[in-house]
Parts: sequence; C-alpha cells; structure tokens
Amino acid sequence: MNKKVEWILRVGVAGEFLGHGVFALQGKEQWIGWFANFGISDAGLAAQLLLIVGAMDVFLAALVLVKPVRIALLWMVLWGFWTALLRPLVGMPVWDFVERWANWSAPLALLLLIGWPRSFREWFR
Repeated sequence: MNKKVEWILRVGVAGEFLGHGVFALQGKEQWIGWFANFGISDAGLAAQLLLIVGAMDVFLAALVLVKPVRIALLWMVLWGFWTALLRPLVGMPVWDFVERWANWSAPLALLLLIGWPRSFREWFR
C-alpha cells in the first residue's frame, strides 16, 4: 500500500514541478513582472532568473521520479510554499495561495512517507 501511495505522490509532485518549470522556461510574462515587487525591475535579469528557476523545477520533477531525495523534497516544500504565498504578496487574492496548498503539502506528505531523516546524512538519501 505505501508504495502505491508513494508513487501517486511522486507523480503528482513531479507533475506540479514540471508544469511550473515549463511555464518558467517559457518566460511567463506575469511571473517576470513579479520580480519588480522584490527589487528586480530589469526584465532581462528577471527572465534569466526565471530560466534558472524553471530548469531547477524540471530537474526536481525528474529527480522525484527517479529517486525522491529528502533534501530535494524539503526544497520543494519550501519553494512550493513560497511560490503559493507569493500570489497574495503581489496583489492576487489570498485564495490563490489557498488553491496552491498542494504545491507544498504534496512534497511534504512524500517526505514524511519516506521518513523524516534522523541524521544529516539521511537528508541526501
């Protein structure tokens, strides 16, 4: 049973990060504009940063399918929470944050299912 649940979570988390990663790689215009809210008003720099973010998201999507490494899942939890929280910070309704709870809670559920690390070394397994 746990392996089935693990694979459902792995596929779900991978899909979420792949989707957002592809949008970022495409330079989603709305997202580029959000950088100005945090002091990055140069659209070219924002596009480059978004490209890096997109590549990282696509990499993580593939990694979670191959081997869900705990430190990567923790990053996905934190990044998913931040990007969900970002919506109301840039003026979108709070419901855009609520709608995206799965973006951070699914990687958290997978991390807890695999097992919270008991040592520093286990974060990298």
